[in-house]
Amino acid sequence: MKLLAIETSTEACSIALWIDGEVRERHELAPRRHAELALSWCDALLAEAGIAKRALDAIAVGRGPGAFTGVRLGVALAQGMALALDRPVLPVSTLAALAMGAPGPADAAVLAMIDARMGELYVGLFERTADGLVVPLGDESLWSPATSEPLAIGSDTLVGIGSGFRSEAGREFAGAMQACDLDGLPHGADVARLAAQAWVRGEAIAPDLLEPAYLRDKVALTLSEQRAAKAKGPATP
Repeated sequence: MKLLAIETSTEACSIALWIDGEVRERHELAPRRHAELALSWCDALLAEAGIAKRALDAIAVGRGPGAFTGVRLGVALAQGMALALDRPVLPVSTLAALAMGAPGPADAAVLAMIDARMGELYVGLFERTADGLVVPLGDESLWSPATSEPLAIGSDTLVGIGSGFRSEAGREFAGAMQACDLDGLPHGADVARLAAQAWVRGEAIAPDLLEPAYLRDKVALTLSEQRAAKAKGPATP
């Protein structure tokens, strides 16, 4: 099986090529450069492997949650490529891909957290499997210390990963982890590994069915509200 994986939901731009279990990856912390790098890296990885785009079986993508612009870019690139090639898409949770890189023992559950800004966190709890992958232990969520229920993590052996642990909202959870990688970011190689298993399970979908996972329902409205507030200027006392 051959698939191309795209992950642009965070500060990292990460592209990977899976060829029958072998993974090649380009990964770089590149804020605001994802659009510049992603397509050229896709072409470069294919050229290095001597694989034509038409030889791909599917396109995999980190569907979020994450930065709105990055999630939207990754989904758009995956859809465009898949439609042009008449290939299916394999959507993968960005939090699951992030959890794949967590430190600590193999029997530990993984709490993956991405800083969602505005005092909120994208949160997912995962269990590691015998084949080195992860499976979710519940739904992913947008969590806020101000409006959400207390975060129930429910595991004696727990490790953490992600930018959320560096944020004010998530800093208190870092001390409860057996191990924690505050600088961890999702990798395209892990999107590819998870997507390959999803392919085996028959979970590929048509490109037009691909949907991003924003979790925050009011993203567009929030941006509009910010612009409106800026136009009004500072409030008068």
